Amino acid sequence: MTHTEVEVSAELVRELLREQHPDLADHPLELGALGWDNQLWRLGEDLVVRLPWAARSSDALLRKEHAWVPALAPRLPLPVPVPQRLGEPSERFPCSWIVTTWVPGEPADRAPATRAAAAADSLAGFLTALHRPAPAGAPAGRDRGGPLTDHAEGFARMLASATEAGLLPDPDAVRAVWEDAVAAPGWAGPALWLHGDLHPANILTADGTFCGVIDFGDLFAGDPAWDLAAAWLLLPDGAADRFHAAYRPAADQATLRRARGCAVLKALACVLIGDAGDHGRPGGKPSWGPPGHASLRRLTATAG
Repeated sequence: MTHTEVEVSAELVRELLREQHPDLADHPLELGALGWDNQLWRLGEDLVVRLPWAARSSDALLRKEHAWVPALAPRLPLPVPVPQRLGEPSERFPCSWIVTTWVPGEPADRAPATRAAAAADSLAGFLTALHRPAPAGAPAGRDRGGPLTDHAEGFARMLASATEAGLLPDPDAVRAVWEDAVAAPGWAGPALWLHGDLHPANILTADGTFCGVIDFGDLFAGDPAWDLAAAWLLLPDGAADRFHAAYRPAADQATLRRARGCAVLKALACVLIGDAGDHGRPGGKPSWGPPGHASLRRLTATAG
């Protein structure tokens, strides 16, 4: 991923709006957040302009959201950013960009859920609603959704990096969770709609529980284990069992084993991004380290 060579400012965003969506150009505008892939600029009270940091793949991801999320959003019990307008690449800005609805809340990497039962029920309700069979032509995962064996090299590399950096108290326990997940039978059901990237920076909290889900750039159809991993990444200690009891249809043991492997991948990435200087974006992501460590602790405490 390479950053655009264009310095994004309020003036640039307003000029883009004037050129392509002039009816929105005079709304109040201010920087909302600097995410991993995107910058968010608040547009009035109810909208946000999202512009990618990086050019590679951004066009396809934003167009995918624009095409599919409006149809999915009405059935979801938590607010999500619903695309309203699509901005095309231009001489001013080389990437596609998008205008969506604004979802209020604080990212869970900075404000973790504290009301365990409410958060577990909220997450289970959201994924139960989202995980429906996807239609023909639904997008496939970029690098997720297939067998965990496809990620064996990446897992080994991240485990070695985290171990060498002294970030893991028990690397063997982490490896044991992974090996059990890889040995589990694969998904034999229909390809289900998945968010695809449920980590702590992509879910919002308010009053100790979840109040919104953002960033559907990795939306795809596939194995629900990739989303069910969120139970160990997002919920307070002891809440995963309640989540699994509330999620419907109940996941079988093979799916839960694969979900634990997916959670290990995501947690190691959070640890390395948060603690090992693998920030990848201006400003870094130190807030990702604590939830990554907490997730690994939960996963290894229940190994076997």
